[in-house]
Amino acid sequence: MATVYVEQKPYRVDPDQSMLQACLSLGFDLPYFCWHPAMGSVGACRQCAVKQFRDEHDTRGKLVVSCMTPASDGTRISIDDPEAVRFRAAVIEGLMLSHPHDCPVCDEGGECHLQDMTVMTGHDYRRYRFPKRTFRNQYLGPFVNHEMNRCIQCYRCVRFYREYAGGNDFNAFGLRNLVFFGRSTDGVLESEFAGNLVEVCPTGVFTDATLKRHYTRKWDLQMAPSICVHCGLGCNTTAGERYGIVRRIVNRYNHAVNGYFLCDRGRFGYEFTNGDQRVREAQLRRAGQLEPVAKTAAAEHFGALLSAGKAVIGIGSPRATLEANFALRALVGPDRFYAGSADAELGLISTMLDLLRGGGVRPASLHDAEVSDAVLILGEDVPNVAPRLALALRQSVRQRPMRIAEALHIPLWLDHAVRDAVQEEKGPLFIAAPDATRLDDVATQTYRAAPDDVARLGFAVAHALDARAPAVPDLPEAVDALAERIAQALRSAARPLVVSGPSCGSEAVVHAAANVALALCRGGGAANVSFTMPESNSLGVAFLGGGTLSAAFEGVRRGDADTVVILENDLYRRAPQEAVNAFFDQARHVVVIDHLANRTTARAELILPAGTFAEADGTLVNSEGRAQRSFQVFVPEGDIQESWRWLRDGMLAAGREEAGAWRNLDDVVAALSATIPALAGVREAAPGADFRIAGAKLARQPHRASGRTAVLADIDVHEPAPPDDPDSALSFSMEGSPRQGPAALTPFFWSAGWNSIQAVKKFQQEVNGPLRGGDAGVRLLEAAAVNDRRYGGTAPAAFVARPDAWLLVPLWHAFGSEELSRSAPAVAELVPGPYVALNASDASRLQANGGDTIAVRFAGSVHRVPLCIRPELPDGVAGLPAGIPPIEGVTLPAWGTLSRS
Repeated sequence: MATVYVEQKPYRVDPDQSMLQACLSLGFDLPYFCWHPAMGSVGACRQCAVKQFRDEHDTRGKLVVSCMTPASDGTRISIDDPEAVRFRAAVIEGLMLSHPHDCPVCDEGGECHLQDMTVMTGHDYRRYRFPKRTFRNQYLGPFVNHEMNRCIQCYRCVRFYREYAGGNDFNAFGLRNLVFFGRSTDGVLESEFAGNLVEVCPTGVFTDATLKRHYTRKWDLQMAPSICVHCGLGCNTTAGERYGIVRRIVNRYNHAVNGYFLCDRGRFGYEFTNGDQRVREAQLRRAGQLEPVAKTAAAEHFGALLSAGKAVIGIGSPRATLEANFALRALVGPDRFYAGSADAELGLISTMLDLLRGGGVRPASLHDAEVSDAVLILGEDVPNVAPRLALALRQSVRQRPMRIAEALHIPLWLDHAVRDAVQEEKGPLFIAAPDATRLDDVATQTYRAAPDDVARLGFAVAHALDARAPAVPDLPEAVDALAERIAQALRSAARPLVVSGPSCGSEAVVHAAANVALALCRGGGAANVSFTMPESNSLGVAFLGGGTLSAAFEGVRRGDADTVVILENDLYRRAPQEAVNAFFDQARHVVVIDHLANRTTARAELILPAGTFAEADGTLVNSEGRAQRSFQVFVPEGDIQESWRWLRDGMLAAGREEAGAWRNLDDVVAALSATIPALAGVREAAPGADFRIAGAKLARQPHRASGRTAVLADIDVHEPAPPDDPDSALSFSMEGSPRQGPAALTPFFWSAGWNSIQAVKKFQQEVNGPLRGGDAGVRLLEAAAVNDRRYGGTAPAAFVARPDAWLLVPLWHAFGSEELSRSAPAVAELVPGPYVALNASDASRLQANGGDTIAVRFAGSVHRVPLCIRPELPDGVAGLPAGIPPIEGVTLPAWGTLSRS
């Protein structure tokens, strides 16, 4: 630690920080624009200037930029020195010369970093009376709105988009004394992280285009801590609501998980909660038609079905909370509970959970991935399957080259100096997958192969690391050399990481990844493994156990059960259409609890409206095994309620009195923890509903929120009481403790003088570090000793292309492959249509060109779709878009035939 002096008082700080970061960590209010805690210092704006003194006898000092000044031992500065104060005021006045001062009509108003810094510097009067520069704004796609006239040239946007996120279709364009930040031509921003420009920009240049459709000021939003439901990474978010409509999603900082950034699917996929597909009332089928029915009548009918004789089976869901799945399991019994994932996918998830529980390797958090210094990706298209993980891996390739900067004694926070020293040097990142990925530009080497050959490479790497690992026979010399190169890179790393998952449908690939990590650990080192998960609670449902869908279908076919309860699941996405149709034809009674209408709800006898993530509390387990609590942001109108409450009501109506103990979420969590020992830690995911600070709950609304009387003035001038919340320590109002609560109960980041999301620094132990009191969530999986754990799996035979057929593999899309976000209007604009992908050589075998219609025959079905040329696909391998209709419910990889249609 170093001792620095601020206003002549000593403070102990980390010497590896800049003085700006140190001052902010100490709680001082020091204005800045270009600096960002995740991107370091470039000294572009000069707004953080302070007076630095040589020693205690120096009374004159000199002006320095604090973001470019090391926090070395003995450093003395003054923030309040009159000359520094005048300088900062002059800087912001200069930056604001051409700003339109349009705060009343700016979407950023009230949460604008520029507003905060203007007030902080005392700049409150415009002296400039001349024409201002103006720009033509660009169309940047359905996510981001552009208003270039508000720009202060801090360069944050281009630094994030190009240098941090790796995008190349956005830049700074200069002409004489003008700088323009945007694309060379209008068009959709290509990066799946473009939405972060909204939070990175300190002004209103880039704003949320989806929010603009239903705009509400931040202080009038009711907010709650939430968890992203659009993949298995469990990014922390804040959901904002007004008038019963979810208005936006913003990032909620969690040092171990998503840090400062979200992917666009997580940020903009929320609008499915407001869509026309929502199930908003209970419906009962009468005379072949679904008709609305009262909530009490729906519960009574549900109870009658449950108590009507034959056994009831329950089909859970990887997109439903732990509490909802547990309640269904309790209703039907463990032996009649089915996990709800596709059979092959469930098998892979169960295998990954067993491997993580088996000891030897540690599941990696996103932060672990970001600081890894050698990475092997086996079989995953990470940017499309788990985008936020891809952003972390982009930072991992910088870890090893940082040694160059360290050798030159360049502080690592001095961003552009480090980049100048490192140049194009990148750390080891190897990608083995069937097709190209958006991480290929930073990869050391890529390997394109069918899933079996990807697995063979993984097994070969494990064997190269440890001769006790299974060997791979008949490995081509080039592949063997690649395996040796990868093994050497991983062996020499301090923090190696192996990334894999179920996306290419190969259990051999999963075992190969686990073997590589285990071999690294057996060699005396340590290794992390990151298994991606298909959906937000895939791993949580695996903890609960449960049978396969095919077993559920078979049970109904045999007549073992005549009532089926389906929880938040469209079975047509999980199994072939013919099998699902037969299942529904044979099931006498079908009850569906869901929040979106789909083909499964269309086959139901009784539909019960479930709350979305915005209307229900619950726990999700992410891919690293971290249990995290999500809280409802508002109480929905009508019959909508949490799925577990519908299940409880049905049990009570059926005379199951044990469900009467489930009065609130804490009761369900307690029952879950007691019943499933592996999930006992779920109780620690967040404080219970009885948590208070000085006897008060924590407010979901900022203290500046407009009065509810005005909102309801057309109904009654008396202010109604806010709804009660029996499930959490949060209040549905602005009333509550002003003190900072635990991270899991922090609905939004605000501090006096810091109205923008940059107020998060006031909640951190130190800037860019964990939140005070620890980050949200609790890990359920930790690495155990290697002991005598054996290597798993065997290397499959080499892939052999067939002259008359192709191996069909799934190709994933960040926008389209995930079920819920696909229903959001902005995301829907970017969803591709169905297609079949081939390389140019295979396309010539069919005498077909891109865009031609191809008949794809496999699994007893025929799909006629356009041909897409994907040069990186191996010979004999064809790709189909995963999760995009009409190609749903099929198990891939699978062999099929192709012909021109």
